[in-house]
Amino acid sequence: MRARVTLHDVAAHADVHIATVSRALSPATRAKVHPVTAQRIDDAVRALGYAPNALARGLRKQQSATVGVLIPDFTNPLYPPMIRGIESVLLGQGMTALIANTDGEHDKQRTAFETLSARQVDGFIFTTAMRDDPFLRDVHGQGVRAVLLNRTTDEPLFPAVVSDDASGIQQVFAHLRKLGHASIAHLAGPENTSAGHDRRRCFEAAVAQAGLEATACPVVTGDGFTIEAGRHTMRNLLDSGAEITAVVAGNDLMAVGAMRELRSRGMTCPDDVSVAGYNDTLLSADIGPGLTTVSVPLAELGRAAAAALLADTATQQLVRLPVHLTVRGSTSQPRLRARKRARKARASGTYGLEGE
Repeated sequence: MRARVTLHDVAAHADVHIATVSRALSPATRAKVHPVTAQRIDDAVRALGYAPNALARGLRKQQSATVGVLIPDFTNPLYPPMIRGIESVLLGQGMTALIANTDGEHDKQRTAFETLSARQVDGFIFTTAMRDDPFLRDVHGQGVRAVLLNRTTDEPLFPAVVSDDASGIQQVFAHLRKLGHASIAHLAGPENTSAGHDRRRCFEAAVAQAGLEATACPVVTGDGFTIEAGRHTMRNLLDSGAEITAVVAGNDLMAVGAMRELRSRGMTCPDDVSVAGYNDTLLSADIGPGLTTVSVPLAELGRAAAAALLADTATQQLVRLPVHLTVRGSTSQPRLRARKRARKARASGTYGLEGE
């Protein structure tokens, strides 16, 4: 028996994305597809003998009551509260979320998008955005309904919901300064993400506003928001000879990695180095010592993103939700031995790191 021809087959034959095929074959969205492309898809349909099944025809007439949610890392405790928030809004509207993990890989992201598009989801929530994101520009060009969550693109493409990073970094920096720290480092997330870039920029602004020398407050940039990235950046920081008394990590996982690196060297937190994180995920209160961190309303972020998607607004609105600092045991006044090391480093000019 001959296998049934699918949308994937038509897309491959016409050399277009499956979402483009879906739009070309739907009277409601065909006008969004370039006429030349639509004709090429029509030719592929005839050549392959494609015929949509009854379920597909039904979905074209009605909304599918589903939303695709793309997550870069299922193991990151940042995302479950966001997903709960998304689902709480969708369930109230008789809808559900179809969730896909991309592992931060472009190919997996595109495959997940095309698969969910084939299921006729009513829109997408992306937590995977990069500052310069050709994939999202392509999605935008297809007229797809979408909202960005926790990250933005430099070029405004879709409505976005994020935390107030400027306020968060200012709060944690002011807390460390009030404790007496003057040698504070930042372990930054990837520069190609808005969260990594914005938190670094806000940290550097806080250093300048406090009248501190940039060399006394170095920045080390990691290749991810992971425990391993936090440990690697902390290792580079300490190996450089930068004698700091406090660290502001790009997120909680990086903070955990920084604390692990300290322990591996026989150093303790906060006796040798105070460590602060960002997000206040579930693990923050349970590690030893409890992590001082910027508390982000993660579930509310998810709810706001789902609400923005359902509102179907045409504006490229950017929503920033307020944050607050939660102080726990990982930060304290700089101990005498830490102050002595920092003074010695400042006097000798041994700080070896600028922002990587």
